[in-house]
Amino acid sequence: MKIIYHCYGGAHSSVTAANIHLGLLPKEKIPGYRDLVNQKLFDCHQVKDSGRITFMGRDEAGNEIYIVGRRSRPSLLYNATGGLAEAFGIHSGSYVLVDVSPHVNVTMKAGGIISRRLGLVSIGRPLVTWGTLITYRGIVQLVEKTLKSLPTGSFTGGGSLVSTAGLKV
Repeated sequence: MKIIYHCYGGAHSSVTAANIHLGLLPKEKIPGYRDLVNQKLFDCHQVKDSGRITFMGRDEAGNEIYIVGRRSRPSLLYNATGGLAEAFGIHSGSYVLVDVSPHVNVTMKAGGIISRRLGLVSIGRPLVTWGTLITYRGIVQLVEKTLKSLPTGSFTGGGSLVSTAGLKV
């Protein structure tokens, strides 16, 4: 199974969700500032990386975990992945798209723009990190919901899209 966490830029909330999923960040407590800043690929993706699906690792069940920044058009990601799956004969149940963007707050948006778009990392990174700490429990809940939606053992079910609004089949 491939789990793809996606958000606007692919630099903060999706990275955090993927690292929580992989057990690199805790589920039971809010990590410290340094833990977030030092996580794999946090605040690294650039605008030129939009649409590029990046492998983050394998979880304990062997699922492949990815991130992608898809700008403000999640429907394009859904359409593209669905179209590619159909064109290449990939079973739609072999991947799950998880939208992390509902957990992005105003502080994260401002910090992300300042850090990634304007290149003022010394100002933007602390803001986006602080915003991520504020919404961290919500991202953990989304990851836990995603994990619960995954089948155990070999996968045989239909392709699900996960969002904070609930499962869509």
